[in-house]
Amino acid sequence: MASGSRKKKPVAKALIYGAITAVLYAAVFANVDTILHLFARGGAYAALPIGAVFVFSFAHGAFSSSLWSVLGIEAVTKQPAMRAPAPAPRPARRARPRLRLSL
Repeated sequence: MASGSRKKKPVAKALIYGAITAVLYAAVFANVDTILHLFARGGAYAALPIGAVFVFSFAHGAFSSSLWSVLGIEAVTKQPAMRAPAPAPRPARRARPRLRLSL
């Protein structure tokens, strides 16, 4: 037996979010006329397209993230960039000499 730790692949999660995404798209395409009528009413109904976009974006994003994880494709994590050391503090400036004329 290998003692290395293996990440569990989110197959069920990918299937669930994939099904949700497919149902959302099917519902939109099956009811195009009703959706266009509601979204074009104006007033408070203007928020419906924005809400629909958020729902689709979340479902599709969760599905694609899970799918990439199942396929074994993960994002590369980079090390934080090294900062340059802070410059040494400058010595305090002396007041500039002023020319005084006494007439």
